[in-house]
Parts: sequence; C-alpha cells; structure tokens
Amino acid sequence: MTGAVQNLQACLIVHLILSDGSQVGLEFIVDTGFEGALALPLETIAQLKLPFELELDSVFADGNAVLTPVHSATILWQNKQIDVAILGLGERPLLGTALLASYRLTVDFLESGQVTILPITA
Repeated sequence: MTGAVQNLQACLIVHLILSDGSQVGLEFIVDTGFEGALALPLETIAQLKLPFELELDSVFADGNAVLTPVHSATILWQNKQIDVAILGLGERPLLGTALLASYRLTVDFLESGQVTILPITA
C-alpha cells in the first residue's frame, strides 16, 4: 500500500466495504501513537452507517479516559478483506498500529513524499 506525505503527515487511502457491497475510499493519517486499528469522526461513521458494537474507555496521552463508541467495518488491507474495529472519536481519520503489526512502514518526510506499508517477510 502506498500513500503520500501531506503537511508532514503520512496519509493513505483505505477502502471500506459498506453493507450494500459498495466501497468508499477514505484518507487516513498514520498515527503511531494510536494503538487501535482505525478511528473516524462520529459524523463520518453515521454517514457510512457502520454497525455499532460496544463502548470502551479510551485513554489519551494526557491520561484522560473517554467512553468511546466502537463500530465494525470491513476494509481492503493489502488486497485482502479484513474486519476491523473503528473507534468513533476525533476530527480526523486515523490509522493506528493495530493495522501495522507485522508490516514495515516507510515514510519519506517531505511534502508529497512516499508512504509505503509492506508485509515484513522473514
């Protein structure tokens, strides 16, 4: 998977497969401080009609805990369909380290620099 640096943020498009079988591509910012898979603003989750699963406490870097809704979705990840949990929080779509496990993230940190996520091969 590849993306590009925008305003010194590593960005890439992730395709969600909606309940009607259609796909929508959303741009996510890679956030290595976020341990979840994906996070989307609640407004986006509502527009996409993603199914609600549960609520959990999310602890932020400042130590504050917030009750956070968790929704489910199927995404295309490395040309495979996988099911992921999407946290309903924030104002920007975020891609976290849960999706990066066993992958190599490479970022050329300059405007329009390349962002690459590839499987780590033994």
